[in-house]
Amino acid sequence: MNARLNPVTQLEIDQRVFDLYDEYCHGRIDRREFLARSAALLVGGLAMAQALLPRYAQAQTISFTDTRIKASYVTYPSPGGNSGTMRGYLVQPSVQGPRPAVLVIHENRGLNPYIEDVARRAAVEGFVALAPDGLFPAGGYPGNDDDGRNLQSNLDQAKLRTDMLNSARFLKSHKLANGKLGVTGFCWGGGTTNYLAVAMGADLHAAVPFYGAAAETASVPKIKAPILAQLAGNDERINSMYPAFEAALKENKINYQIHSYPGTQHGFHNNSTPRYDEKAAKLSWDRTIAFFKKNLA
Repeated sequence: MNARLNPVTQLEIDQRVFDLYDEYCHGRIDRREFLARSAALLVGGLAMAQALLPRYAQAQTISFTDTRIKASYVTYPSPGGNSGTMRGYLVQPSVQGPRPAVLVIHENRGLNPYIEDVARRAAVEGFVALAPDGLFPAGGYPGNDDDGRNLQSNLDQAKLRTDMLNSARFLKSHKLANGKLGVTGFCWGGGTTNYLAVAMGADLHAAVPFYGAAAETASVPKIKAPILAQLAGNDERINSMYPAFEAALKENKINYQIHSYPGTQHGFHNNSTPRYDEKAAKLSWDRTIAFFKKNLA
């Protein structure tokens, strides 16, 4: 992976611009306000802000034509979801036979090229992977994150979670899968990973949330799957949720690990912007794959 995707690198970006980008990514300010406030903040702030916008073409690590995998888009029923039907990106290893399965859940903007690439990365490691597009009921990922974020925020959020739950069940019972299911997700998808750990109980066998909102402590006793939480060092909003979550995991004797990566930003695994941290992204992904191989064997 190329750590220098833009002329401005992570080390050259002021933390205050990173903080504004976090507000923008989570829909608290729009793109225009993000750029304007960054420009007013300091000299070079606009260039820093522009450098943080994603460059998906440069971020691909596994080609969709890679001979080690087969990829296709599939539709499946989603009763109780936003439209009753879902669509996802299904990637299988080229080797024959049922495989352990991994659901890959996108951020708060739909199934963008980065998440599709993560699904391909999982398939290369021997898993059958499904990356559902929560925006399918609204016409699908629109090709840019700004419109995707707006579309996702306007969906019924409870039904959107139901769409993800139905996606997990669809994948678990797929003819290509062997019945062992893991889930990973990023940002909104990380919080949804924790939600699925609660909702699925013993039907889920491993969960790896990346910088996602913690599950409510009252619901933690429902979790049966081992948890591997990946946190960014500079992510106060998310990290503040984890002491209580960890205490509940301990109290309920749930197998868990929590790794925090010092000096990293929320979104450090996403290699399409300078928030990407190559060392932390590689280590966290290696840990994720090892965790899935151990618990989905």
